[in-house]
Amino acid sequence: MSGDVRITVTRTLTKDQQARRERLLEAARELALEGGYPAVTMHDVADRAGVARATVYRYFATKDHLLTEVAATWAHRVTNDIDALAIGDTPVQRLTALLVRIVEVAAEELTLTSAIIQAVTSDDSSVDDARTVLFLFVRDRLSAAIGDPVPDRDDVEIVLGHILLAALVSLTALRRPTEEVVAMVRTSGRLVLAGAFTAQEPAAP
Repeated sequence: MSGDVRITVTRTLTKDQQARRERLLEAARELALEGGYPAVTMHDVADRAGVARATVYRYFATKDHLLTEVAATWAHRVTNDIDALAIGDTPVQRLTALLVRIVEVAAEELTLTSAIIQAVTSDDSSVDDARTVLFLFVRDRLSAAIGDPVPDRDDVEIVLGHILLAALVSLTALRRPTEEVVAMVRTSGRLVLAGAFTAQEPAAP
């Protein structure tokens, strides 16, 4: 999967439509950063973006759909320079560097992180497609950070994705200290990769 931003709008957008959509995403991001999940309303997003309120619904079915797309743009921004982030000579070093980077940025923008996590974990069916695209992108970034071949790679990526989600929930809903969550992702990343490589080793005679 490429690093390009993918969207869940099925039609092809004109240049003006794409610009309008991006203004809506930026408006929602700003509101979430300022006041969290409750501060993001379709009414206020439209006003801040300078468009008619009905226009928001042409691009995003619900508030949670909109914020899940904001989460996707956030994930692209945080992991944009994967080569610079993937520091280290081993898969574990590169993976944990990326995980720690995501947790640290999330902690710095905790109000925004809380809003997008609430939306991404919503049971709103309009979120389903956008959430799938987001999760696949995160898997791609994790895979790129690991770099080297890993046994049962798909399973490893899925588990790591769940660990990352749990870390962000710990930061937001559970309000755990950043250093505790950083330590958790370091340990989890190391153990998951160690377990994958150990499972590949032949049993002792």
